Amino acid sequence: MKKFRHAVFPVMAAFCMVSAAFAGSTLMAGAEEAQTEETSAAVTVTDMKGREITLEKPAERVVALTASDCEILYAIGAGDKLVGRGTYCDYPEEVLEVPEVASGDDTNIEEILALEPDVLLMSDMAQTEEQVARLEDAGVRVVVSEAVDIEGVYDAIELIGALMGQEENAAALVGEMQDTFAGLQEKADGDGSQTVYFEVSPLEYGLWTAGANTFMDEIANMLGVKNCFADVDGWGEISEEQVLERNPDFIVTITMYFGEGPTPEEEILSRAGWENVTAVKNHKILNLQNDELSRPAPRLADGAQLLYDFIYGDGDAQ
Repeated sequence: MKKFRHAVFPVMAAFCMVSAAFAGSTLMAGAEEAQTEETSAAVTVTDMKGREITLEKPAERVVALTASDCEILYAIGAGDKLVGRGTYCDYPEEVLEVPEVASGDDTNIEEILALEPDVLLMSDMAQTEEQVARLEDAGVRVVVSEAVDIEGVYDAIELIGALMGQEENAAALVGEMQDTFAGLQEKADGDGSQTVYFEVSPLEYGLWTAGANTFMDEIANMLGVKNCFADVDGWGEISEEQVLERNPDFIVTITMYFGEGPTPEEEILSRAGWENVTAVKNHKILNLQNDELSRPAPRLADGAQLLYDFIYGDGDAQ
């Protein structure tokens, strides 16, 4: 019996040592695995000002000062991460429930910091360098999203998708937009002989139009029509006489309508001296008052579809 005990004890001791070693190695492996997962969750992006930004993990709390970035967040399924929005962020409707923060000259840094965001999304030059420095010193990562053409919108979607850990949704959204644009371009058979006038400010407040290097101009070209103010760079003030002289085949206005008085289309149709404009004679006036063609966001594809239907569809636009 004594011999048996003497034989068992060394075996048990060895077993305990092996078990302890195994447990230790398992704990170490688990710690290493957790560290690897934490490292792999880190996000590094280059924003649209060429600034490299690194987050330990995808953003959980975001303040977006621009309406386009708010739209993108909701479109990729990250709207629930938005804790603050700029004054002009108005789509989709649920964004209006998010606390509003001031921006530009009226920016209140303390107001933003009180929302405890991980990330502040803003457009180029929306804030001063001093304001950006104060935010970053407080631990908020400032990311610039600034699209000036459709390709830039794709970049903005992918940038925000990476920040939010929504890369797949972002890629799918970009793919849907590309498919829409490609399909419309393939169907459009215009040769550029017909012209469109984009009215971004009505006669009452002084006429302004969208010229070259705008989304409206880019989409008009895509659809085979010519922007009759393509010689204007960006947004520019024009005269009533210039519009009458250029005699557009189509008019697109983005004037808001609040339900009282004549609609924007009716107001254009009633303008003295405009009765001989081709677009007026043919009632080819389209009101797009929901930023479908002016905001660097996913709904540009919707705006392109509406413009295509207006140009190539049958009947009046009203």
